Amino acid sequence: MVMQKKLSRRTVAATAAAAPFAPAILSSAAAKQDAATVRYGLWDSNQLPAYQACADAFTAQNPHITIEIEQIAWDDYWTNITTGMVSGSNYDVFTNHLAKYPEFVSRNQIVDIQPLVERDGIDVNQYEGELADLWSRDGARYGLPKDWDTIAVVYNEDALSAAGLDPSVFDEWTWNPDDGGSFQEIVAQLTIDENGNNGLSPDFDKTSVAQYGLAMGMGDPYGQAGWSLFAASTGWRFMDEPWGEEYHFDDERVIKTIQNLADLGLVHGFNAPEEEIASLNAESVFAAGTAALVFQGSWMINWLNDNLTFPFGFGRLPIGPEGRICMFNGLADSIWAGSEVQEAAWEWVKFLASEEAQMIVGQSAVVFPAIPAAAEAALASFEEKGLDVSPYLEQAQQENGTFLFPIADNASEYTSIMTAAMQSIALGEQTAEEALPKANEEVNDLF
Repeated sequence: MVMQKKLSRRTVAATAAAAPFAPAILSSAAAKQDAATVRYGLWDSNQLPAYQACADAFTAQNPHITIEIEQIAWDDYWTNITTGMVSGSNYDVFTNHLAKYPEFVSRNQIVDIQPLVERDGIDVNQYEGELADLWSRDGARYGLPKDWDTIAVVYNEDALSAAGLDPSVFDEWTWNPDDGGSFQEIVAQLTIDENGNNGLSPDFDKTSVAQYGLAMGMGDPYGQAGWSLFAASTGWRFMDEPWGEEYHFDDERVIKTIQNLADLGLVHGFNAPEEEIASLNAESVFAAGTAALVFQGSWMINWLNDNLTFPFGFGRLPIGPEGRICMFNGLADSIWAGSEVQEAAWEWVKFLASEEAQMIVGQSAVVFPAIPAAAEAALASFEEKGLDVSPYLEQAQQENGTFLFPIADNASEYTSIMTAAMQSIALGEQTAEEALPKANEEVNDLF
C-alpha cells in the first residue's frame, strides 16, 4: 500500500481558512464529453506503474480525459496537499489516508461523493469487510476503497534455522501481557549475544547483543504494525466506534500490553533499541540482519523482496488472549473540493474503484485491492514472484481477525500527544501506567 504508511511526526499547521464548498458537479452527457485533464496524486512509487496502467486503460475508454499522475514521497506529499488546498492549486484526485481525511472533511476541502454513488449505482458492498464504511460519516461519503492492508510477521529464514526453529512455529505461537507466552520465548531464543548465548541462557548478556530477536518500534501513536495487534488481542480497542470521541488508553489491558512490550527491550534486551528503530525504521534494522523478526504491513511486501539479501518468509500473528487480530486499514481516492474538473475527477475515482482497475492493480502484485476477486489475483501474482503472502489474506478473511483503523477528529493533535507518550515509555523515561492515563486525558480533552 505505501512505503511509509506510518504518520509523519511533523504536523502541518492550518494557516488559512477552509477552502470553499465544492461547486455543483455537472451531470449532463455533454459535460462528460468536455476535454479535461485530471491531476492525480499518490505517494507510493511502487504503485506508480500499476496506476499508470489504470490511467492508460481509463483514457482508452475516455479519450476526452487525460490523467496526469504525480508521485511524491510521503512527507512532501501531505505538505503539498495541505498548502495546495490553501493556495488553490492541488491534485484534482488524491490518494487519501484515514488519519488525514477527517481534517479535510472538517474544512470542507473534499467532495461528498454519496450523491454520485447513488446516481451511478455504485455497489459499496462489493468491497472487503467494512472498508466502505471507513469513508462515510453522517450520510456523506468521501472516497471509494482502493485497497486494504493487514499485518504479518516477517522472519529471517537463516536466523530461524540457526536457532533450531521451524516456520511452522508461527502457526501456534501465543502471547499474553503477563509473561509474553511462547512469543516472548521465541523472541528470546532468536536473540544472540556476542558470545553466542541466546536470550534463554542464564549467561545471556543483554548489554552485548549481536542479533535481536525482534525489531519493533514502540513510539508509533497507532502501533499499526506493532503494539496495537497485541493490545487488541486482549479485547481492548482505541475507541468504541469509528468517529468516537473517547479513547481508552487508561484501560489496564493496554497499559499492561505496552509495558510488557517495552520491557522486551528495556528489561530483557530482546527487542532492538527504540533509538535505533526510530532512526532507521524497523524494516531497515531487519534488512541489516540486526533482528530476526519484524512485524510488517502488506504494503511493504515488495520493499522487502527488493531489499532483503537473505531468505525470508511470512507467518501468522501471535495468538493473544482473545485470538489473532490486527488493524484493518484501507486507502481511498478523494476529490478536492476546489477542482474545476469534478465530473471528470469522479469518472476517474469511479474507475479506480471498479473491478476492472483493481484487477490491473492486483495482477501487478503491489497491494491487496479492496475487491475480493482482485485481492485473490494479487495473491496469485505474488506467488508467481515466489512469495507466499497468504498470512495477510488469511488475517483479512479470518472471522473477527481485524479491527478498524481508529478514525476520529483531531488526528494531528492525537498523533502529537500519543507519539510523545509512547516514546517516553519505549525509552524508559516513564512507565506505561504513568504515561498512558495522562495522555488519554489530554487526547479526550480535545473533544
